[in-house]
Amino acid sequence: MFLKNAWYVAAWDHEVGRELKAVTMLGQNLVLYRTQDGRPAALEDACPHRKLPLSMGRIKGDDVECGYHGLTFDTTGTCTRVPGAEKIPHVACVRSYPIHERYGLLWVWMGDVAEADPAKIFEVENWGDPAWGVNRGESMTLNCNYQYMTDNLLDPSHVAWVHQSSFASSACEETPLETTVKDDGVTVWRWMIDSEPAPFYAPFLQFEGNTDRKQHYEVRYPSNAIIKAIFAPAHTGGEGKELPANTFLMDSYNFMTPVDEKRTKYYWFQMRNFAPNDPDVSASFAKSVRGAFEEDRIVLEAVQKGIDEMTTPNLDLKIDVGPMRFRRKLAQMIAAEQAAQAQAAE
Repeated sequence: MFLKNAWYVAAWDHEVGRELKAVTMLGQNLVLYRTQDGRPAALEDACPHRKLPLSMGRIKGDDVECGYHGLTFDTTGTCTRVPGAEKIPHVACVRSYPIHERYGLLWVWMGDVAEADPAKIFEVENWGDPAWGVNRGESMTLNCNYQYMTDNLLDPSHVAWVHQSSFASSACEETPLETTVKDDGVTVWRWMIDSEPAPFYAPFLQFEGNTDRKQHYEVRYPSNAIIKAIFAPAHTGGEGKELPANTFLMDSYNFMTPVDEKRTKYYWFQMRNFAPNDPDVSASFAKSVRGAFEEDRIVLEAVQKGIDEMTTPNLDLKIDVGPMRFRRKLAQMIAAEQAAQAQAAE
């Protein structure tokens, strides 16, 4: 099940131009392209005549022409031409989806068009601040349900076992987790005091010795996350404290778009409070983060297979409080949305 009234990432901005791009989101097929003035457009990827994907057609000016019989549709989904017909049938139309460009990503609203407010797009703190560096990675498709990914991004504890060579430290194994629940999502977090720095971060710290480290794993409905890594010199960190100027900050933004019930498209980028214009640092971060995400992929795809084939009940632990709270609220939101849609259709 999916929450329809939400913005989902459909593509990186550079992936969509003056060629038709087919994407599948929430089990629905869309075609993306840009008009002559560069504006993105998103249409249902099926001609109403014989349901040939419009992505198999061609762009004509700002419109899309079906590659089967030439029916042509503008960016609103309105049919502008039916070759050989004296009159265009009123049912000759396709669905048009609101689409918005932000943070180098193209966001599509999958639900009620009247609710499609760009102000609801996930806010990226420090975006455009010249003091912050940015590194981006290529998108990934994972063969698992998107909620296994939100589970993973609300689970700092898995770092100790899945990412031993990169993000882990001994403190990751035993330090208790805190869970904060808000209207827009769930955060699982902890401060690990006076611990050794994790291998991935150690080369970039601007101080020597042990660290006070915060793991901040926050997922907002329906499937967007910010993972904050904070490293301060030992005994200077902690909740509510003013952190030293040499504190390392890295914010990892993660956007999960369900392809269908068992596939998820994953987009991400990181922002850091140092070396804003250093391409070598960006390349190093992008390579290392991609490697860690590949470790997650192996685990999550195996989890999907294990759940599909399980013959004994699934066990939940104390560390699963955050993911379970998130799943419960999201299920309630989806049920409420579906009930409202059913009522409106009566």
